[in-house]
Amino acid sequence: MKLLLMFAIFSSVIFTSFSQVMPLTLEPDGGNKKASISEQVGIVKIEIRYSRPGLKGREGKIWNTPVAHYGFVDQGHGTSKAAPWRAGANENTTLSFSLPVKIEGKNLDAGTYGFFIALGEEENTLIFSKIYTSWGSFYYDSTQDALRVKVRNEMLDKSVEWLKYEFADETDEGVTIALSWEKRRIPFKVEVDRKALQLAAFVNDFRTTRPYSDFISAANWCIRNNYGLEQALEWMDRAIYFRVMGEKNFRSLSTKANVLLKMNRVDEAKKVMEEALPLGTMTDVHFYARQLLGMKQVDEAFKVFKLNYDKYPNQYTTSVGMGRAYSAKGDYKKALTYMEAAYKQAPDKGSKSNAGALVSKLKEGKDIN
Repeated sequence: MKLLLMFAIFSSVIFTSFSQVMPLTLEPDGGNKKASISEQVGIVKIEIRYSRPGLKGREGKIWNTPVAHYGFVDQGHGTSKAAPWRAGANENTTLSFSLPVKIEGKNLDAGTYGFFIALGEEENTLIFSKIYTSWGSFYYDSTQDALRVKVRNEMLDKSVEWLKYEFADETDEGVTIALSWEKRRIPFKVEVDRKALQLAAFVNDFRTTRPYSDFISAANWCIRNNYGLEQALEWMDRAIYFRVMGEKNFRSLSTKANVLLKMNRVDEAKKVMEEALPLGTMTDVHFYARQLLGMKQVDEAFKVFKLNYDKYPNQYTTSVGMGRAYSAKGDYKKALTYMEAAYKQAPDKGSKSNAGALVSKLKEGKDIN
């Protein structure tokens, strides 16, 4: 009896030890290749994980056959009596979206989905299923569909040996995902509400203590995108005046002024900059003036360049600034005087080369901005 008990204990220990060993490393089943691709649209991360079956001499014998059947069929295995195509091989093909998206104009929540296709000769039904951990489509359950959309097939001139997914036609607001195999391509559009999602992410990020520089980064995003400017103004007040990590300096004040300028509140922006300019370095003020030029605020830019020059006369940076200021006003003769001075004041070869190029432009009667 004791011998049997000891054998049982020994067997249990051995089994437990082996069960904790890492799984055996094996290549993908059935000669199919495993693959994954990812892309980011705005802050939305998209990932596709799938297996890639090969044609292996079956060109012209793929579609509407057991390899890639049309519609919904009973495959004779698993629980599904009406299964679509698995859109790949082996385990479920999965698509993951880190935030909500639109698929062909229809809303789809963030998450990971099993991807299936009810194929047709000309039109297909794409299916995004809440179930994504099964094998193939043998256990497909239509009650777990999160979304269905219809798309049309496209024909390819050249045959694709290994099934593939790819991203195409990228824009700031979306991307096309396309499945290609043999001489067929099945594309569908993914769109994101880029600006709204980014703003919401900022709001969420700012529910805790953060350095003032983060508020500057968020406000600059709002300026570049002309979006959420009222919110950006609130953030800049927090960056400047908040009792925890707020800091009043040239960067924070000038960013607030830029938000106000973008909102067309010019007088308020000037007031803020009157407070900011004395806090800025020579380089800070120079690049702020250049920013004003970029915003077509020529008179205001001229004043700032002049203020900087008066404070730091006969310096390469401020001489270049005055050259740009007069050039913006169309006075190329005076601009040339300052740029020639900058050429002589250049601290290094790169700066001298840059000044020389600007001098040549002015001599040709061209604006250097």
